[in-house]
Amino acid sequence: MFIYGIISTLLFIILLPIYYIVRVLNGKFLYGWREKLGFFDNPHLGKNVIMFHGVSVGEIIALENLIKKTKETFPDYKIVVTTGTKTGQEIAHKKYSNIADYITYFPFDIPFCVSRFLKTLNPTAVLIAETEIWPVFADTCNKLGVPLYTINGRMSDSTFRLYKFFRCFFKHILNKYTGILTQSEEDMNKLVAIGAPKDRTRVMKNLKFDVKKSNDIINIPNNRNRIIIAGSTHKGEDEIIISTFENLREKFDDIKLVIAPRHLQRVSDIEEILRKKKLKYGLRSKNDNFLDNDVIILDTIGELSKIYSICHIAFIGGSFNKTGGHNPLEAIVYSKPVVSGPSIHNFKDIYWILGQSKAGKVVKTTHELENYIELLLSDNNFYNDACKDCTKVFEDQQGALNTVIETLKDKL
Repeated sequence: MFIYGIISTLLFIILLPIYYIVRVLNGKFLYGWREKLGFFDNPHLGKNVIMFHGVSVGEIIALENLIKKTKETFPDYKIVVTTGTKTGQEIAHKKYSNIADYITYFPFDIPFCVSRFLKTLNPTAVLIAETEIWPVFADTCNKLGVPLYTINGRMSDSTFRLYKFFRCFFKHILNKYTGILTQSEEDMNKLVAIGAPKDRTRVMKNLKFDVKKSNDIINIPNNRNRIIIAGSTHKGEDEIIISTFENLREKFDDIKLVIAPRHLQRVSDIEEILRKKKLKYGLRSKNDNFLDNDVIILDTIGELSKIYSICHIAFIGGSFNKTGGHNPLEAIVYSKPVVSGPSIHNFKDIYWILGQSKAGKVVKTTHELENYIELLLSDNNFYNDACKDCTKVFEDQQGALNTVIETLKDKL
């Protein structure tokens, strides 16, 4: 590790000016530079600190319920949340500003930065989401006696092949971890194969599946129509789902549509599209219903996750542009099958699990989108199997949050 530390430091010094110039030339600003170097405004955290790290948006979202539960279970401990990206920081501040005691960037993995970071924040335990392996950070935690965990760990086939080639190096690093908790037995076996200690590596399942149903009753009279919900749509996706709905309505006269734009300032744009299409529509804010309308625009805040309970099929937005998709589990938890466009990188692990059954489908084109929704509407056996698979997926993945909490109880 001493040699690795020297090499990483030298490379950092050599590449730093090049990286800075490239970022400036590309018109991109450098965010969190000072914090990544290990310099902070004095956070005054004290002795009892639990640190959570998620590199970017997907991991930060996945940690939400765990961070809340940790705060409830260990009220005497301060919570620190770190990310590696600017977008991750934005989501962390949005979600955890009233929960976390300190939100900052993860340090560069060179000895000087890591040492300053750990000595300043002084964490009692560190939990890193997914499988980010930072050699200097792991080694320094081990030397300082800071318990270090990987949680929600997973490993793709391509990453496994690469890491296996350097097994001797990764075995040395992974043995610095206090515990490694993985999403599946397959992930656990991959990590053990590259050197993770068998006695400290076990399956916890997937944190993202700790989603709760709402008990609220949604009352939108619809005369037994089948409802398609387009949730968290972005610019350009409303046209796609409205055209798809129009085409399908020629074959299925009992379908209705709910459009829930991700940003409410776009409601007027959706209204304009519907007017041009001469579709009857109403607004949720006015308590409009499906007795008089073909489409309801969800123009209220905080209701989407509840409204999924009344749908027949859910299209998850942010997936026909570069957004990276939104959480399909908000619909799956109600045993409602989902379909999404190709841009799903924020939830790719979730869609991989869903894709092993009929619970969720990722399509590449708008034509495929229409065909798949038509299949769900026309084939009752297929649809019922998809609903059952939604339930089974949740049953199979439950318990991850409690596993982590129990692990922390044993250590703290």
